[in-house]
Amino acid sequence: MNSITKGPVSQFVENYFLHFNAATLVDAAKGYRTVLDSNGKMLVSLAGAMSTAELGKIFSDMIREEHVDIISCTGANLEEDIMNLVAHSHYKRIPNYRDITPEYERQLLDQGLNRVTDTCIPEEEAFRRLEKHVFKIWKDAEHKGERYFPHEFMYKMLLSGVLEEYYEIDSKDSWMIAAAERDLPMVVPGWEDSTMGNIFASYVIKGELKASTMKSGIEYMTYLADWYSKNSKTGIGFFQIGGGIAGDFPICVVPMLYQDLQQEDTPFWSYFCQISDSTTSYGSYSGAVPNEKITWGKLDIDTPKFIIESDATIVAPLIFAHILNR
Repeated sequence: MNSITKGPVSQFVENYFLHFNAATLVDAAKGYRTVLDSNGKMLVSLAGAMSTAELGKIFSDMIREEHVDIISCTGANLEEDIMNLVAHSHYKRIPNYRDITPEYERQLLDQGLNRVTDTCIPEEEAFRRLEKHVFKIWKDAEHKGERYFPHEFMYKMLLSGVLEEYYEIDSKDSWMIAAAERDLPMVVPGWEDSTMGNIFASYVIKGELKASTMKSGIEYMTYLADWYSKNSKTGIGFFQIGGGIAGDFPICVVPMLYQDLQQEDTPFWSYFCQISDSTTSYGSYSGAVPNEKITWGKLDIDTPKFIIESDATIVAPLIFAHILNR
């Protein structure tokens, strides 16, 4: 166990988070640290609007400190961290979002403000500021006969420096910059439903890009299978924020390897934690309790398992702070 003195946030949760979801939060953080201390690796999956919630302010430190080895995220989280990076001052917060009328929602649309709960993403400053730069990178790759994954194109854009003049937050608070600097492995299942995915599709429809320039979801799965096979000797943990495809896609790599590819020595995930408010009784994959995943060949009987039924925007920063000894 790490002997470094815990900071005030960690001390607070250990002193006061003693029961129910609160206690599970502390147990899950300690379990995560156990994986790291045993030279295991950790996959973190991001669903929901975690980037718009500015999780990057602490998640970037987790990446820089090498507490994350691979990420699975939605296309929205991939792009929205960069949108916040270049257009933060143009975002609009609406604290009373529960009370606004459909007419006011339409006013936001007419102003180019796309609402995510209490936060509006500024379309012109965010989407369009990135579009010309990412289109050039897409087009240059196609001209050279090269193909890349969605996250690799984003890494290229960030590392090229073309966006630096637009930065509106400290670059250390961008988890995508931290990931790009480490060339961190990533899978982005269902990227096509993101804003940048829609934009890419529009260029394909117009005949300005070929669909094949962007590597596909099947290629992401084969990439993940190769990565898992090469890195699972000391165990790989699975830390899931939210549900959906960001979690469902990567966790399936284990049964695929040993059932479909008949690699019978494939180890199960060595740790599992999910932060979710989804309910099992609705038949939700995302809300399935960890034990159900045993029946699908993803987790084993003795895999450390944690489910925290709470708000990820509250829970994830506290767990990361504990792991970082804050």
